[in-house]
Amino acid sequence: MTNVAFVALASGLIIGLGAGGACIGIGVMGGRYLEASARQPELMNVLQTKMFLMLGLIDAAFLIGVGLAMLFAFANPFVG
Repeated sequence: MTNVAFVALASGLIIGLGAGGACIGIGVMGGRYLEASARQPELMNVLQTKMFLMLGLIDAAFLIGVGLAMLFAFANPFVG
């Protein structure tokens, strides 16, 4: 296999595993938010704000991975 094939494989793994991890993280966080808001409905607004902040951070980590994968795919520093 050539370096280009390895870069394509690595880019696919970065995007795929990042998407899977982000989906699992957001799903777990959403479930915990629903549990917490069911236990203490008076804190729902505070918890919702914190949940959306964490949702943005989880999604940002995934998008950074996508950006790195696109960097390696289109402006590959390993190809001479």
